[in-house]
Amino acid sequence: MTRVSVISAHDGWQLRPSRPLRALHLINGEHYAGAERVQDLLAQQLPRFGWVADFVCLKQGVFEQVRESVESRVTTLSMRSRLDFSPVSQVARLLREGNYDLLNTHTVRSALIGRFAARSARKPMVHHVHSRTDFDTESALRNGINSAIQTFSLRRAKRLIAVSHGTADYLRKIGYDDDRIRVVPNGVPRAAAPRDWRPPESQWVLGMVALFRPRKGVEVLIQALASLRAAGYPVVLHAIGGFESEPYRQQVLAFAQALAVAEAIVWTGFTRDIAGELAKVDLFVLPSLYGEGLPMVLIEALAVGLPVVATSNEGIPEVLADGGAGMLVPPGDASALTQAVIAMIEAPKRTQALAHAGLRRQRENYSDIAMARQVAAVYQEVLQEAET
Repeated sequence: MTRVSVISAHDGWQLRPSRPLRALHLINGEHYAGAERVQDLLAQQLPRFGWVADFVCLKQGVFEQVRESVESRVTTLSMRSRLDFSPVSQVARLLREGNYDLLNTHTVRSALIGRFAARSARKPMVHHVHSRTDFDTESALRNGINSAIQTFSLRRAKRLIAVSHGTADYLRKIGYDDDRIRVVPNGVPRAAAPRDWRPPESQWVLGMVALFRPRKGVEVLIQALASLRAAGYPVVLHAIGGFESEPYRQQVLAFAQALAVAEAIVWTGFTRDIAGELAKVDLFVLPSLYGEGLPMVLIEALAVGLPVVATSNEGIPEVLADGGAGMLVPPGDASALTQAVIAMIEAPKRTQALAHAGLRRQRENYSDIAMARQVAAVYQEVLQEAET
C-alpha cells in the first residue's frame, strides 16, 4: 500500500504520494444528472490532491458521452438486471490489474456489486450517499427493498460520504456510527463572471433544472405558474433538462395543457450547458418533493448569481442558510410557492440581496475544489487505516 503524507498548500493541503493514487468509481451511468455531475467533477479535481479517478458504469447511458473528465477511463459492464452479479468478477479484476487503491460506489446498485468486488480484490470501499434510500421513489416497496440492499451492501464500507448534514443525520438514524460517516458537501466551479442580478424590465423567466421525474415536483411549479399568470404576473417557465421516461413527459405536458400554461413553458431537453441556459433565467425555482441530499442544480444557480426559491427538504435549507440566501417553502405546496415568487417579484431589492448572499454561500462553502479536497482526505483516512 502506498504511504501518503499531508502537506500545506494554497487551498488547504494536498496529497503527495510516491506514485499517483487511484480510485475506481462504480456508478450506474445511464443518466447525467446531479450525482453524475458530482462524479464527473471529482474526476476532474481529484488529481490536484494526488488521485486519479476512473469509472465503471453498470448501465449503458449518456455518462461516458457527455462527461467532461475526459482523462479518466470509463468501462461499461452492463447489468442485465438488478440481481445480475456477473460484473463482480470483472470489477474485482479491474481493481487488481489497474492497481487501484480503493473503490468508491455511488448507488444502491453499485454498492451491491462493489461489496463483493472490493472483498474479492481485497480493496477498501467508500460509498457516497447522495440522498435517502428509504424515501427515494413513489413506491414504498421499492424503497424498502433498496434500503435492505443498502444495509447489506455497506456492512464492509470503510466510510460513508454524506453530501449534507441532513443526509448524515439520516445515516445515524438508521444505525451507522459517527466514526464511519464523513460529510462532504457537493460543489461546483466558480462562475467566471456571475451576474449582478437586476429585476427584469417586463417578463419574469422562472427556471427549473432537473432530470424530470415525479419527485422533482414540476407539477407543483406548473400549478404555481398558472396561479401567477391568472393573477396578472408576467411569468413564463424555462424548464431545463430531459425526462426520465416518455410516459411521464406526456403526463406533464398534458397537465400543463389542462392548466392552459403549455404555451408559457419552454422545455429545453437535456443539455450540458446549464450555465448558458441559466443565463436566460431571472428566478431559479427548485420545487422538489423529496430526495434532495444536496442538489447540484441549486448550487449551480447560486454560482451564477441567481435568486432562489426552493422547498425545505433534506440538504436544501443547509445550502440556503435556512432562508438567509434564498426563500424556502414547504414541499408540495403550490400556494406557498406562488406567494414566494410574488414576494420575490414585488421586493426586488430583497431579491437582489438574497442573490448576493447565495453567491457568497456557494463561493465560501460549495466549490468543486473544496469537495475534491475533502473526498481526498477521506480516501487518505481509509488508506492510513489499512496500513495500521
